Amino acid sequence: MPSPIPVTRLLPRDIYPSVDIGVCSSPLSKHSHGYTLQVPVQRLHGKVASRLWSSVIHWKQLRSVQPVGSGGFGSVYRAEYLGETVALKRVKKCAKNQLASRQSFWAELNAAHLRHRNIVRVIAATTCVPADFGDESSIGTILMEFVGSRNLQQVIYGGAEPLGEDRWLRYSTDIAHGLMFLHSHGVVHLDIKPANVLVSNEDVCKIADFGCSLKLDGACEDSSLSARLSHVCGTYTHRAPELLKGEGVSPKADIFSFGITLWQLITRDPPYTGDRHYVLYAVVAHSLRPSVQHHPAFRSEQGRLCGALLGRCWSAEAGCRPSAQEVLSHLQQLRAHV
Repeated sequence: MPSPIPVTRLLPRDIYPSVDIGVCSSPLSKHSHGYTLQVPVQRLHGKVASRLWSSVIHWKQLRSVQPVGSGGFGSVYRAEYLGETVALKRVKKCAKNQLASRQSFWAELNAAHLRHRNIVRVIAATTCVPADFGDESSIGTILMEFVGSRNLQQVIYGGAEPLGEDRWLRYSTDIAHGLMFLHSHGVVHLDIKPANVLVSNEDVCKIADFGCSLKLDGACEDSSLSARLSHVCGTYTHRAPELLKGEGVSPKADIFSFGITLWQLITRDPPYTGDRHYVLYAVVAHSLRPSVQHHPAFRSEQGRLCGALLGRCWSAEAGCRPSAQEVLSHLQQLRAHV
């Protein structure tokens, strides 16, 4: 689950949707002139919508709700809804930072209007939760496609499954496809890591958990507001140095995180060891990165080519990193020679 987000990221209270009057949540966009609400057209003609998400959940159609997992900002369940297996995510108020958990719910919907093979599809989301389906600690509920019970973190560190070159190249290509699509629509994820990439029963990777995401336009990429919103968001082991320094948000922050994730796929090792504060300092001040030069996984010709790609992805200068499209092209070339 995402790290707490500062109060400055939140909408003014007077334009939040109210549970009492039955208004439901919508994605947020950050533009140079402020925040806007994007209210989707409701289309749910007797079955789960395939193109647009709905701001209404038909609660009586939920069946067989079973817990799957939980985290600091909510719980995830498997359920049957209108004839389909779905994932139900209930976002709860964080006792220490209720405003941050509310913003996490809204951020989850930044990519709700997008449809792509490598992004978890949102079916419906609402802040209107009946008493018999929620509790006082619930902010809202999101229905998503049910991808499966595995994430990339489990695949990498579970130990039982083989993770050969052809497989990690395919997984990383899936993630790059998803990132390229998100970035083309102005969405930055800001928390790319193995635990936030789900692996389907068909062995396809899908980017999930948009609780740290931000919708950008060209006017706000380098603004000081963007920097204040982002530098505490995400997971410290995968966070780009410019975000650690409080600088502006851009899609290149996701490329840095992707580089750390790709290294984990190749090596099946943790990226860093030692004290958290030391890692944070060393990443910024001394360009600390996971080991490539001395790791056996990078001694082959393919390994050296991947090492070169990683060096570009986690460059200290965001402008020196490749785009998601460039990363994808590089990975496709590597796959052609496997």
